[in-house]
Amino acid sequence: MTETRLPRVFRALAHRNFRLFAGGQLLSLTGTWMQNAAQSWLVYRLTGSSLLLGTVSFANQVPIFLLSPLGGAAADRYNRRQVVLGTQVAAMALAFLLAALTLSGRVQIWHIVTLALLGGVVQALDTPARQSLFIELVGAQDLLNAIALNSSMFNTARMLGPAVAGVVVASAGEGWCFLANAVSYLAVIAGLLMMRLAPSAAPAAQGRMAAELLEGFRFAWHAQTIRTLLLMLGISSLLGSPYVVLLPVFARDVLGGGPRTLGLLMGAVGLGALVGALSVAAKTGVRGLGRTVRYASAGFGLSLLAFSMSRELEISILLLIPTGFSLMTQMACSNTLIQTIVPDRIRGRVMALYSMMIMGMAPFGALLAGFLAQHLGAPATVALGGAACLAASVVYWRQLASRSELGLP
Repeated sequence: MTETRLPRVFRALAHRNFRLFAGGQLLSLTGTWMQNAAQSWLVYRLTGSSLLLGTVSFANQVPIFLLSPLGGAAADRYNRRQVVLGTQVAAMALAFLLAALTLSGRVQIWHIVTLALLGGVVQALDTPARQSLFIELVGAQDLLNAIALNSSMFNTARMLGPAVAGVVVASAGEGWCFLANAVSYLAVIAGLLMMRLAPSAAPAAQGRMAAELLEGFRFAWHAQTIRTLLLMLGISSLLGSPYVVLLPVFARDVLGGGPRTLGLLMGAVGLGALVGALSVAAKTGVRGLGRTVRYASAGFGLSLLAFSMSRELEISILLLIPTGFSLMTQMACSNTLIQTIVPDRIRGRVMALYSMMIMGMAPFGALLAGFLAQHLGAPATVALGGAACLAASVVYWRQLASRSELGLP
């Protein structure tokens, strides 16, 4: 059984350009997750404030909500590889600056907030172009597999990065994690430069930017499947995903641990998400993905509720695995359905809306979670988020009907 499934799971790697992308991406994302974990610990060590944890996350992600439509329009207007290359160089520069400030002992909370904000601007331009680039790397036939494998790489890094960061922070300090992240960008930049892509088709006649943005919004709203998927993702991101922002509070105050405990918790989320992404990669078509989204969204809410009640490290780790599995399965299946439906000429703009729902709603949720945790405590805040996600999944349960099983609007 394994011999027949492995080629199907990894078939996008038969494409040279995707292999180059995947190799650089895995190393770079591991550095990114090292920085995320170390930055969360640094903020909480400097301030002891769950509200400031939420504030830093808000600063990093709110530009994605505000600027992703412009990033999507740029992805449809310009060479997508060049856009991604530029954003990676900019992200590398920001990571080097944060490393220099931290290793020199001069870092302050306003430095972290400012650099997080600038990083969000870079990501708002990067994500739509990166998501839209997949079809150029593998073609339409292996698009579903490439999306799922990209999610797998993201979550492999999400599992490895925090675990490594926990050891590095405990032994050498946060600054070395930031430096490792800066250096890791060289891998993805090299991969992008080595790709051999067919000349991009000339973009359609470009009109006013506002009209182009409205076209993407209009398409997503009138395609019922896309509209429902985006709404479900937005609710999960706003009310459920901010539990990650509160993991330092769980690690230190609820479970009585330190940076290594935080690394284990974040690694468990990554492990579950990796398994979820690989399960999607094993699929060869979109049939049944709508049903999978429904179950995954409900599972995410239930897992959060259970995690909020745990006070033992081992149990908490075990409960975070299905939490990561459920959310990533929902995200990967939704991404695949959306990319199957959307025409390439507006792919960047519709994927910008996907970015807004996945990452752009999260800052508002992070700020709200930080505020509630300051007053109600982290466990109660996560429990409320889980209950809200579960309720939302019930509301939207019937809207992903038979047409969404086939990936139709």
